[in-house]
Amino acid sequence: MRRSTLRDRLWLYGAGLLVAVAVLAPLAGPGYVLGYDMVFVPRQPLRAELIAPGDALPRAVPLDALVSLATQVVPGWLLQRLLLAGILLFAAVGAGRLVPGRRRLTVLVAAVGYAWTPYLAERLLIGQWGLLLAYAALPWLVRAAIALRAGQPGALPRLVLAAVPAAVTPTGGVIAAGLTAALLLGRTRRRAAALACAAVLLLNAPWLVAALVTSADGRSDPAGVLAFAARGSDWSGVLGSLAGTGGIWNAETTLPSRASLLTPIGTLVIVVLAAYGARLLHRRWPGGVALRLAGAAAAGFLLACAPVLPGGVAALEWLVSAVPGGGLLRDGQKFLMPYALLLAVAAALGAERLADRLDAALQRSPAGASDDRLAGRSVLLGALLLPVLLMPDLAYGAGGRLRPAQYPADWDVVAARVAADPGEVLSLPLSAYRAYDWNHGRTVLDPLPRYLDADVLVDDTLMVGEYVVSGENPRMAALRAGLAAGEPVAATGVRWVVVQRAYGAGVPPEQLAGLRTVHAGPDLILLSNDAVPAIDGGDTFWPVTGACALALAVALVAISGLRWKPTAW
Repeated sequence: MRRSTLRDRLWLYGAGLLVAVAVLAPLAGPGYVLGYDMVFVPRQPLRAELIAPGDALPRAVPLDALVSLATQVVPGWLLQRLLLAGILLFAAVGAGRLVPGRRRLTVLVAAVGYAWTPYLAERLLIGQWGLLLAYAALPWLVRAAIALRAGQPGALPRLVLAAVPAAVTPTGGVIAAGLTAALLLGRTRRRAAALACAAVLLLNAPWLVAALVTSADGRSDPAGVLAFAARGSDWSGVLGSLAGTGGIWNAETTLPSRASLLTPIGTLVIVVLAAYGARLLHRRWPGGVALRLAGAAAAGFLLACAPVLPGGVAALEWLVSAVPGGGLLRDGQKFLMPYALLLAVAAALGAERLADRLDAALQRSPAGASDDRLAGRSVLLGALLLPVLLMPDLAYGAGGRLRPAQYPADWDVVAARVAADPGEVLSLPLSAYRAYDWNHGRTVLDPLPRYLDADVLVDDTLMVGEYVVSGENPRMAALRAGLAAGEPVAATGVRWVVVQRAYGAGVPPEQLAGLRTVHAGPDLILLSNDAVPAIDGGDTFWPVTGACALALAVALVAISGLRWKPTAW
């Protein structure tokens, strides 16, 4: 494998920066990009419910706590830009550093091929930036695992640190832990492999402990299996979309270019290149690492397409409804991550192999050829541009979808009133997601739980097309049943009620009887239930805090074990 030079690294980092700028250009303006699960606020309060949800599943543990800590230091708008740019930059650079290419262009093909994918685009549009932290960390984790198998100094702490951003969400943590085990467990270096797997497992302790102590039902509604099943976006169907790393269940987060008649053809070209480069990957990576990564990729792909396989729906429905935590698997397309990495790296090597053979054939031809390998470079340039040509509308914030918006002044007024007299808050009308005019009409998860320094009750029932997926929060289920039976909000035990005027017509006046209006602004109405005192946090805080401290200790030990060298990363 060709040893990289400073010029090579500058080219690689330059390519990563160019991808980040191309995708995030609209974020040059002020405000916050709010879309589906991506919610950033000016200063997210650090409170017990975000660290250890007492009545909800820990889907954002410890992610929310980390964001709360960070926004005590930097404003939310800046944190959002740093995180999104970092995801794109480190995904590209990581894939480029991972590919065992012998040409500079091969490295760039892998970098762009991994950072400009339908997977990244769709998860970005649906706002799952925490999952994309794992996506960006994956090539660094694989690279560290290869170094650990080779016995290189400092490889173990580098692997643990690569797994840290992946473990901030349950799905990312599961993928990191599974891939670490797949790459390392075996007959050689058993102690190092066991230490690595144990360390990555400990990094997952915060959300694992939170799942054990929450009162929410760890089992999920089986209706979510079909609601979150992968879907086809073009004439190649579900399997074709998944082969191109797409296939997300939400049609609104799929770019228009994915429906192009040429998209399956481009996907086929990339898959063929990957198959052509698999031999080089197997030869240049030591110890059968390529086969192990291929096994992990195959397992993830199988899970993603399970709903379209015979018996797949029934098996998944049983799993999510009977096994606590099984709901992690209902959105199987998330687990395409190892496949996306393998596809990008192997396709880059396939393009390099094709370029080498073309150059060699031209050199042997009677007419001869110049020694500048122009033909081979053309092949690699084509492979470099292919992902962008297949999905040009990812540029400029996915065609302007990632546009910043400003919170109305009402939000600060309500936040200040609630902070002065904290207590449980109910957000009405009941809905998990909102579409505000001030947010360009884009759908977003209700921002109140992150904006207010209080425990905010938000309906966790999800409407996905024709499917209704019930939530797991017992407190919310009881409250929803009471309101449906005509019980006034004042009798539910909440301290505050926030009516969002954009949906205010959906709140019957009789439900608000007995409440005192504290603030009536153009966007939000704040009502007080004076008969209810402030409510302290639950008893789940300290166990999860201890688990977070344990995970932090693992990360700090890994940092202390690093041996900083110019070529370490």
